[in-house]
Amino acid sequence: MNPIVRLFRSRIYTALSLLVLLLFIGVFGYRFISDYSWVDALYMTVITMTTVGFGEVVPLDDQSKVFTIFLILASVIIVGYALSIITEYILSKNNVEELKQKKMQKKIDSFKDHVVICGYGRNGKQAARKLESHNKSFVVIEKNKEVEERLKHDGVPYVIGNANEDETLLLAGVDRASNFISALPNDADNLFVVLSTRQLNGKINIISRASQESSYEKLKFAGANNVILPDMIGGDHMASLVVVPGLMEFIDNLSIVGASNINIEEVAVEKLLNSKRARTIKDLDLRRKTGVTVIGYKDDIGEYTVNPDPDIGLAPNSKIIVLGRPEQIEKLNSEYDIEVQDS
Repeated sequence: MNPIVRLFRSRIYTALSLLVLLLFIGVFGYRFISDYSWVDALYMTVITMTTVGFGEVVPLDDQSKVFTIFLILASVIIVGYALSIITEYILSKNNVEELKQKKMQKKIDSFKDHVVICGYGRNGKQAARKLESHNKSFVVIEKNKEVEERLKHDGVPYVIGNANEDETLLLAGVDRASNFISALPNDADNLFVVLSTRQLNGKINIISRASQESSYEKLKFAGANNVILPDMIGGDHMASLVVVPGLMEFIDNLSIVGASNINIEEVAVEKLLNSKRARTIKDLDLRRKTGVTVIGYKDDIGEYTVNPDPDIGLAPNSKIIVLGRPEQIEKLNSEYDIEVQDS
């Protein structure tokens, strides 16, 4: 708990305790000094503490008047103290929340080449977990204020607002981001968000969710690089578990969420070479140095080659896909400059 909040809560408890104590003193005082009934004593105490100005139940004697003066003065002090503490607590709580929001926005403003996730529903939350397991910076855009508590609980950087508005997208750093995931449940909303994002950042990689197959081409035309249909993927996966169960079980175990269980990795060629001069997969000698096996190659124009030949040339801005055990992948990632064997 925040130390400031803890301090104010203790002061509030003190103020409430004093109010209750004063109430008991007033009730017992009127009961035994003025010989009131319990109900009349409670009534007199309440109207005296709240200073509403109602008349006495019965005329007060001198002793009761002195007690009433004491009760009024004590009530003014204690009630005033309680109101000031409660007011200060409410204001300070708002200030603390505002400071937290400013701190988080400052953190978001420092992000570059991060991922922006639009929507924190089922798909958006799964995407966030996957990115978090890979230590990838990301920001969530969510317009539903009710989801804010869940975002706070998960410790996720977020922006509350409508992603259809450019201002909200810019607060999430879309203009500086490398990837954008639109995971809204409505295809029309995804379409509009994709159009706005592409307009703000022409180079960003956009991945959009789609519920209907008819939306696929529209989202691609709007600027999405990839369009995912979760229902179609789920049905295809279930059917594959019937047709080729052993193969699907093997594939499911290749890339489990969690940095310590990663079996497949995509690596930029520049990370593996000492120069941008084209080399070959054989020259990298990754199998001997790290234990991983090259299972794919993506050239500089985005074309994939599965199980590439060892003599294939590695062009600048291309990538290789490797397969290995978690410790082998970790060893590969720790090697920023892997020396190339002499030809």
